[in-house]
Amino acid sequence: MVSVDDIRWFKQQFRTQIEAALPGTPFDVDMIAAIACQETGYIWSVIRKKNLPLDRILALCVGDTIDFQGPGKGRQAFPRNKAHLLGEPHGREMFDIARDGLEQMSAFVRGYERAVANPDKFCHGFGMFQRDLQFFKDDPHYFLERRYENFSDTLAQCLGELERGVRKLGFQSRTKLADLEFCAVAIAYNTGGYNPAKGLKQGFKDDSGKFYGEQIFDFLTLSRTVDGAAVLAPGRYVVMARGGLKLRGGPGTNFDSERTLPPGTEINVVETSSQDPAWVRVDLEGDGLLDGYVFASFLAPAQQHMAGREDVPEPA
Repeated sequence: MVSVDDIRWFKQQFRTQIEAALPGTPFDVDMIAAIACQETGYIWSVIRKKNLPLDRILALCVGDTIDFQGPGKGRQAFPRNKAHLLGEPHGREMFDIARDGLEQMSAFVRGYERAVANPDKFCHGFGMFQRDLQFFKDDPHYFLERRYENFSDTLAQCLGELERGVRKLGFQSRTKLADLEFCAVAIAYNTGGYNPAKGLKQGFKDDSGKFYGEQIFDFLTLSRTVDGAAVLAPGRYVVMARGGLKLRGGPGTNFDSERTLPPGTEINVVETSSQDPAWVRVDLEGDGLLDGYVFASFLAPAQQHMAGREDVPEPA
């Protein structure tokens, strides 16, 4: 289940890109976070804790292995099964990508054992917002070139589908949506339509008995409680911990401390940890080699550092 910490991680990683893409739409960051939580939160909430690079986490956001099971049962859209996909141009190449995605993702996320054991099974949904393989015939390069592994590309596809839902519901002149109105748009995103008489009880129904619309509302409500403070940008920083700042072998206090960096030490922040954005990976010598992780809250931009500060915090 996606937690407050997971949503905070999502916002810390992607807020800037999302905000840059939202002008001209009636959506906000929490709405996009709710879609990501519903579509692939069960995947990235797990693998983000595996100390993997962010691009690897994005690449592993694949899912949906349901095939056609008869009229009105299972998958009805293209491709209904492996044979259906192989019958299309570049179908074999696409199957290999979709099968490899399933195997790679299942190594981290439990519950796919039976699917992996069946050599004909493959993923139908790709990217953090799960663009469906039914669009393969119209836009094969998006899938074959694995553009879904790039957050800006998968976000653009998500916004395109949401905007089609906006038009379908007659909200195209709106600059802002109420939360329940957005949930209606999200249901159209999931199903292609919206029935006002059914309210939130529409879309995919999970094992707990909750519908897609209900889940979106819950995730949106939860996301509105999460601030998602911005992460440190790569650059030059100064240690501001009075007793020094511990350099650790990984992003967390459970990792051994390699050494303690004295207050005033200048370091290069290379990247934010994909496992826990409160930690950053650093290069001490400026030689391009990575030396370990430090807690980001005890760093200040080098150009803003003032000698002799009296409000220096205690170390993590």
